[in-house]
Amino acid sequence: MSVNIAIDGPAGAGKSTIAKKIAKMLGYIYVDTGAMYRAMALYLLKSDVPVEDGAAISAACQDADISIEYINGEQVVLLNGENVNAYLRTEEVGNMASVSSTNGDVRKKLVQLQQKLAQKADVVMDGRDIGTCVLPNADVKIYLTASSYVRAKRRYEELLSKGETADLEKIEKDIIERDKRDMTREISPLKQAEDAVLVDSSDMTIDEVVSAIVNIIKTKKR
Repeated sequence: MSVNIAIDGPAGAGKSTIAKKIAKMLGYIYVDTGAMYRAMALYLLKSDVPVEDGAAISAACQDADISIEYINGEQVVLLNGENVNAYLRTEEVGNMASVSSTNGDVRKKLVQLQQKLAQKADVVMDGRDIGTCVLPNADVKIYLTASSYVRAKRRYEELLSKGETADLEKIEKDIIERDKRDMTREISPLKQAEDAVLVDSSDMTIDEVVSAIVNIIKTKKR
């Protein structure tokens, strides 16, 4: 019987970073659902699908083959056989993903793959609706969050470290708008599952967050 760990939360809360570390520590497979939605968004952008055309998104997403593999110990997201890891974290892809993820056909296609992975192996899966919709029977559910300012500052510093210019105020505004979209969308809105444990990382280091969640997992598994 596989063990499933679900980590949900808003954009910029550190879900992917934390989930990867926890999966490595426990020897589980990390499934980055956000990267899968971003890969779909990248496909839609490459296909010149208008962001406001829901019918076109529904039609185009059927032709996207998205999978996750581990190659030399690294998670690789494959879009129609191509490694697209390097293209998934741009602002353009992120904004398209926030919009296209509200499309029922996009979600249906990706959820099937996510559930299939979780049935076969011990996984740590992060996203917006893992504990509420994708893995409602997950063994442990975490809702990881942080203030909009803290999340914006993290993104701002990440961009500066890459030598890019950034506007902290604009980044926070974008994050607040994305939160609103994610929390009010009709299909699988972002919300804390009733049986999820809330972890606010605003005043915590990465290691402190990892330690706190691992302790929660160990307690739940007893």
